[in-house]
Amino acid sequence: MDVERDFLNLKPSLWTSLKHYNRTLAVNDIIAGLLVGIIAIPLSIALAIASGATPETGLWTAALAGFVVSFLGGSPVQISGPTGAFVVIVYGIIQQYGYTGLVTATFMAGIMMVCLGFGRAGSMIKFIPYPITIGFTAGIAVTLFAGQIGDFLGLAIEKMPAEFFEKLVVYAETIHTAKIHTAIVGIGSLAVILLWNRFNRYIPGSLVALAAATLTVKFTGWNVATIGSRFGELSASLPPVVFPSLNYQTVSGLFGPALSIAVLGSMESLLSAVVADGMTGQKHNSNMELVAQGAGNIASALFGGLPVTGAIARTAANVRSGGRTSIAGLVHAITVLCCTLVFMPYVKLVPMTALAAILFTVCYNMIERRSIQEVFRAPKSDISVMVITFAMTVAFDLVVAIQAGLVMAMLLFIKRMMDVTNIKEITDEALVFDDRDADLLPKELQGKVIVYRLQGPFFFGAANSFLNVENSLERGVKAIIFDMKGAEAIDATGMHALLVFLHTCRKHNVEFFLVGVKEQPMKALEKGKILALINEKHIYATKAEAIQYIKSVQQHLIHMDEHPHHWHKLHKAPSSGNSLRKL
Repeated sequence: MDVERDFLNLKPSLWTSLKHYNRTLAVNDIIAGLLVGIIAIPLSIALAIASGATPETGLWTAALAGFVVSFLGGSPVQISGPTGAFVVIVYGIIQQYGYTGLVTATFMAGIMMVCLGFGRAGSMIKFIPYPITIGFTAGIAVTLFAGQIGDFLGLAIEKMPAEFFEKLVVYAETIHTAKIHTAIVGIGSLAVILLWNRFNRYIPGSLVALAAATLTVKFTGWNVATIGSRFGELSASLPPVVFPSLNYQTVSGLFGPALSIAVLGSMESLLSAVVADGMTGQKHNSNMELVAQGAGNIASALFGGLPVTGAIARTAANVRSGGRTSIAGLVHAITVLCCTLVFMPYVKLVPMTALAAILFTVCYNMIERRSIQEVFRAPKSDISVMVITFAMTVAFDLVVAIQAGLVMAMLLFIKRMMDVTNIKEITDEALVFDDRDADLLPKELQGKVIVYRLQGPFFFGAANSFLNVENSLERGVKAIIFDMKGAEAIDATGMHALLVFLHTCRKHNVEFFLVGVKEQPMKALEKGKILALINEKHIYATKAEAIQYIKSVQQHLIHMDEHPHHWHKLHKAPSSGNSLRKL
């Protein structure tokens, strides 16, 4: 029944939106979709070229995959398409595996994302530590920025390397080939984008900059590289459907790149959906969104397109323009498609330096300055995770960066759990009792009964603390009360440490009392047959109950050294079922 209910919850937001759809929503969605579609056109062209693909590939990707994601998506306002976060990965895959390899990896990534959605992994993706997300996003922005310097200045570069530092070396060797007219057009385009967006929210500055740069180059006759001079004639016809060849050798060779696309696409899409939720007050279905993003990537790959994910900037523009349902996303995709079919012959006139200027602004917006400031106000360990992830992204690639960031974050988490988990001897007698009216231990037992309190999860990172407890067995102690009231969980290593300690207690003829065990540790100890090794009269809900029992048998404790086996003969080990009686 639960499985069936979960499956039914995988409903596209479009289905829910249409139940209460009205004329006002329709008008707002159409206007928002048209505006976002116009914004997406120059971005799609620029991102495709930066990724090492042809300009029309970016447009077809935005139109076809964007339509599929909006139709199936779990977020009502999500806009999907090529994004800056993918540029570095896509460029590297094309350089190593060719464009056919990219298409196959995108198809495989789409299947992975669909499986993640149906596997209810939407909530799991959100557990990626915040500093890692900020670090690799900033690293991608810096790498993307570095990749556009050549086109912005018109440098004579035969082939741009994929690695960041190699790009810097190439720039240093070719800086003398910079063209003054190209730089003027690029700087002018950048100025138009920055100034225009301050005064007009409806017509994107990037589109105005493209038009201004194209007209400038056309009428001045300056020798500035354009899309046409770089790629030749552009095709306005829909690309044919091609199914990737998925044999064992291909799948195994491209599994790593496909996994990178799937992980980054999932993280970016859900992050964008969360941002949209905060802007609209609505709540997205993360699992359905993953299914939709996977379907969008599969559709893109079938038509030879690029990987797609949720675009935060375009999604935010959609919300600010009044879009509230998936209809806006569908209109956005149709707008890109129509403009592609009509204006493709004119795209070849666009200067490459203007596209570089657009991507400079994309890089600037990708670096979340407020979020970086927040992390720098956090503990130093979080700062180090962000900085290392950033450095790894720039120096190597995103896969290495995320792996290094996750490993470091996990190690720091273990360290923090070790810091908050401690096994402390209670030396203040007043703290031994939960009941204020309880009598203190008689003088005969003082120093012979020790209470230890566990605070925090008893897991592998804190198990070594038990060594300090074992040292107390050398001090003539007769009984140890182990208070687990502050431990919400225990793992296999903690259970093993407890088992070893129980055997040590028996070896030294010290009685062991267990009190305050919570639900998860109790079930784990019972399943691990550790409770069966503890006397049923040694398991209590509070310390006070254990102390009262010890007082009632204090004569046995005092004379235990004279009759070392007498205690165990009086109290046999219980069955696991009876051990819960006191609790």
